[in-house]
Amino acid sequence: MFIDGPHRTADGPELQILSWRLRRLLEAGFGIDLAEGLAGDRRMDLHALLSLVERGCPPALAARILSPLDGEGARR
Repeated sequence: MFIDGPHRTADGPELQILSWRLRRLLEAGFGIDLAEGLAGDRRMDLHALLSLVERGCPPALAARILSPLDGEGARR
């Protein structure tokens, strides 16, 4: 798994945090590809994502709403 890009891998406590974030996103209904990308992106507020989904927002839309704007490290 990667954190904040393809060149930095997770290990130790970072891997535990990444695994926890991934598990929470999957439990909330995010698809595996989207969840993996979001779990490794520390710019994404996990609690805000989960809150939107709990209120009925589809996971993909929640991710889009909270994605950084262009010029602020936007995801691919």
